[in-house]
Amino acid sequence: MPELKCNVQTCQHNKNFLCALDRVEVGGTKATIAGETCCDSFVERSKESYSNSVYDSSSDKKASLCSYVDCKATECMYNNNCECQAGKIDVEGNHACHCDGTNCATFQCK
Repeated sequence: MPELKCNVQTCQHNKNFLCALDRVEVGGTKATIAGETCCDSFVERSKESYSNSVYDSSSDKKASLCSYVDCKATECMYNNNCECQAGKIDVEGNHACHCDGTNCATFQCK
């Protein structure tokens, strides 16, 4: 399970640059560059839910440093049977409103 750093502060799962989900899905079946990937688990945060806390009061869950990553970007060198094998991944997407505004910055084409 890779360490996951999420810079998508507009996502409701982002808790102080960590993800509150145990399982994240990265899309980009035909991706050959990082910009063609996306975080399919992205859900836009409402303005009322912005927080710098790693604690998710809506689900009584603390965000974790590591998450299982179900990766559909089959051309990524870290993808092994749709499971990310990178030690660390970064999800990017400043000001994203939809999942297609995000990407896996760790993506490396085989």
